[in-house]
Amino acid sequence: MLWQRKHILGLENLSKEEISHILQTAKPMKEVLLRPLKKLPTLRGKSVMHLFYEASTRTRTSFETAGKILGADTASIAVAQSSVSKGESLLDTAKTIAAMKVDLVVIRHAASGAAAFLAEYLQAGIINAGDGQHEHPTQALLDMFTMQEEFGDLTGKKVVIIGDILHSRVARSNAWGLTKMGAEVTLVGPPTLLPPEMKALGVKMSHNLDGELEGADVVMALRLQLERQQSGLFPSLREYSRLYGISSQKLKKTGRKTIVLHPGPMNRGVEISSELADSPMAKIEEQVTNGVAVRMALIYLLAGGTSNVMA
Repeated sequence: MLWQRKHILGLENLSKEEISHILQTAKPMKEVLLRPLKKLPTLRGKSVMHLFYEASTRTRTSFETAGKILGADTASIAVAQSSVSKGESLLDTAKTIAAMKVDLVVIRHAASGAAAFLAEYLQAGIINAGDGQHEHPTQALLDMFTMQEEFGDLTGKKVVIIGDILHSRVARSNAWGLTKMGAEVTLVGPPTLLPPEMKALGVKMSHNLDGELEGADVVMALRLQLERQQSGLFPSLREYSRLYGISSQKLKKTGRKTIVLHPGPMNRGVEISSELADSPMAKIEEQVTNGVAVRMALIYLLAGGTSNVMA
């Protein structure tokens, strides 16, 4: 298909065909990533600006690496050391970026809708690297890419996503994307962390993890976002881990060869045991590698790359 979108703001408005096209484009990108020499001239002369208002290690570094491999000029605004710390608004920061004539802006922001806001005011393409509790589309895309590497077609695959659904933009993007790709998605968590409105995404919801593990092809543990928590949402970390933490022993209840994913960073011993995180069932390191490939694909598509990416 011919790629026509200028922005990637979320998966809610992407079609199955568009998602498939991104994942297909990521395949040759991963081949490039696994080469001894990774530098390409594909996007020479294109510029990518990274604007992260929230802390990030994996996502920011992944985007920076992806852009550099493709030959783009990359730069980052360290928000804590920028004029934002002096009270500059997002709009004024956007105007400053626009004056630099960059081609792409990758933004992470604590406010839901921040990426869409930038898309209204900038000529540059916008990639949402996580906006509040709304979406984290590139994480969901790399998760789906990792699943496809294991299973191929996702139609009919059972994916169980466990934990802090309330605060998780990863869960929302995965729910939108996976259901469009034909997977059966079940969201599991304590009642206080499982908002009823998530049913509108076409997913099953449950508070009983043990009852949902049977037949699961993929189990994804979400980080318990302690920095966003309000008091009283669950009795204690110990109780949470007992009911919703996953381990190799608990995973035997799936009755099949199940893979384990985690968007990171992990709270070992809370949502996932160390022995499971370090086991062959866990594809967590593969997710990180695939994240670079998927973000290479998006930068390539949005920057209008037309040359042979494998050259």
